Amino acid sequence: MYYYSHLEDYIHQFYTSLNIRNPSFLNLENISIHLGLKVFYWYDKSQALFINGRSYIFINKRLTKQQQWQEFCHELAHVLLHTGDQFYMSPLFREYQEYKANNFMYHACMPTFMLDELQLRDIRTKTVIKLQELFNVEYEFALKRLKQYYNKQIVQNCNHIPYEI
Repeated sequence: MYYYSHLEDYIHQFYTSLNIRNPSFLNLENISIHLGLKVFYWYDKSQALFINGRSYIFINKRLTKQQQWQEFCHELAHVLLHTGDQFYMSPLFREYQEYKANNFMYHACMPTFMLDELQLRDIRTKTVIKLQELFNVEYEFALKRLKQYYNKQIVQNCNHIPYEI
């Protein structure tokens, strides 16, 4: 049996609440419309801002579509999970938030519940390219997420092997 982490459950429930059930609906326009989130494109570093109780995401327009989607999911983590201005935070807490946002990004771009539906069997280049195209992410991103996915399955399977003392 496969157990979802808190983050995997959160993302599954989040996407289901937005009626996003397959990769074809995973895009920043669809999500931002559902959330009433304003997204702007500019030439500076991507970031999330909170102004007068509203959330805004600014995406660097020089990035590829895949990179923009990945950056959007990173910034979405800040919108959904974090509060405060990182400028005034201790460096360690800022680093913690960035770590959490990066982890969220991988799971939001390529959700576990959608990967489960694909019944993946290998980590060959052909599989990674298929996932890259399906989820609109970069090759290295898809490869890293696929490794995360398989590693978790391996660990969970090892923890459920009966043993004798």
